[in-house]
Order: sequence, then structure tokens, then C-alpha cells
Amino acid sequence: MALAITPLSDALAAEIRGVELTQPLDDQTAQAIRRAWLDHLVVVFRGRDLSQKDQERFCRAFGEFERVKSGRAMDDDNPHVMYVSNVRDEGLKTTLEDGEMWFHSDQCYFEQPVAATTLYAEEVPSRGGNTRFANGYAAYETLSEEIKRRIDGRHALNAYDYGDQMLVKDGPRPADAPQFVHPVVRTHPETCRKAIYVNRLMTEHIVDMDRDESDEILETIHSHVEHPRFIYEHVWRPGDLVMWDNRCTLHARTDFDPAERRKLRRMTIKGDRPV
Repeated sequence: MALAITPLSDALAAEIRGVELTQPLDDQTAQAIRRAWLDHLVVVFRGRDLSQKDQERFCRAFGEFERVKSGRAMDDDNPHVMYVSNVRDEGLKTTLEDGEMWFHSDQCYFEQPVAATTLYAEEVPSRGGNTRFANGYAAYETLSEEIKRRIDGRHALNAYDYGDQMLVKDGPRPADAPQFVHPVVRTHPETCRKAIYVNRLMTEHIVDMDRDESDEILETIHSHVEHPRFIYEHVWRPGDLVMWDNRCTLHARTDFDPAERRKLRRMTIKGDRPV
């Protein structure tokens, strides 16, 4: 059966149907999925009953696993598996449990951030807890020429310093917080397109720039990237598997009732150093 690829918004994201993810992917199917992922930045597979082994096999078709670096891995035997969950009655080691979360790019505070992130929904709340994705390509391409000029060749410091506070950055950064300097605009290693690579949650400042000017430019960029025209909001259903390109998208989480259960299984694919 041929893959059916249906765009989910004008901004980015597509649903893929016509593929059985409980079986190994043949090379042709894996290449078609990869092409759709590069074209649409986010791919969605709905209503799947996937074991951890199924998700692992799917991920291996697209690269090498990255271990969990900031968060709690499932266990020593599964250093690449993390649960994004507020479920506390199953003995799971969980990460990023409750509430809203600002836009960010996974592991942008390490030298080699992940290329791809996958999430599989086991349990979701009745409302909220959605994931919003922003198109970094389109955001860059529509920036004013003045802002493009001011950020050309610039780099910014990204740090993992928010702890449980995912909507404020009002304290000093811990001395041991993971941090790394990356381009404000990165070039995708496969498509060669430029994308915004700073974000509201983890980017601290543009280096070698007056702090007031850096704050002004970053706020302009953040507000621009977060405009609805660049965003697809994914409303999770149990059995959804979503894979996004961490090199050219940002993502955020909407608030939800902490009394409701939210449990998603996360695995990531290794990337390279942004340029």
C-alpha cells in the first residue's frame, strides 16, 4: 500500500497513513517517510498500538539513538528512553511532568543537539497538554532584512537552567548548568535551508553584543517565530507517534489539568553540531 501523506496545516506537519509500524520498514518506505519528514518538518502517525520495541525499530531507520542527557532515563538498560509524564503511581522515572512550557529546541545547550525527537502517546488528558510546533525556516525567511543583517554570523548562548520553572528565567544560572554557544541561525545539513535557532526557554543572550540590544533582538525574533502563521498545534490522542526535525523547528507545550494523566514515551536521534 502506498503512503498517504496529508498536510495538517499551512505552516508545517503532515499525517502519514498506509504504513505498518509494528513491522520492520523496508528501505523504500523508510526513504519515503524521511522525505516527508524533511519536507513537512513534523510527521504524525495516528492511532497506533506501539510497544517500546516498535518505537525503537522505527527510530533506528532514521539514525542512531541519543541517550537521555538532561532528564531521567527509563533505567540503565534503556538510557535512550525517557517518559514525559506526570504519572507517579507506576514507579516510572519521569521528566517535564506538568504545565505549560515555552518554545525551545531539544538539547540546544549541548555541542551536538539531537536531530530528531519522537514521542509516543500512551495516555493523554481530556484537554490541553498539546504540543505546538513552529517552522524555523519560514520564520527566518520572513524576518525583516534589518534583523537578518543584525544577526548574520552571530551566535547565542543556550543553557539548561530552568529546572521546574518552564515559564520564567528570573534567577542566576547554576554554575554547572549545561550550556553551549550555537548560531542564531543554523543551516540544515540535509536541506541546506536556514532556520531560526534561538528560543525563549533556553537562549540566554547573543554573544559579543550589548545585552540590551541582544534582549531587544531576541524578543523580536521570539515574538516573530511564535506567530500563529508559523505554528501547528498537535492535539494528542492515545496511540499517536510524532517525529519532528529538531534542527528547523521549535516546540512548546500547552497547559493541562495536573489531576489528569499524561504519559508519553520519548526517544531521540543523534545530530551534529549546528553551523
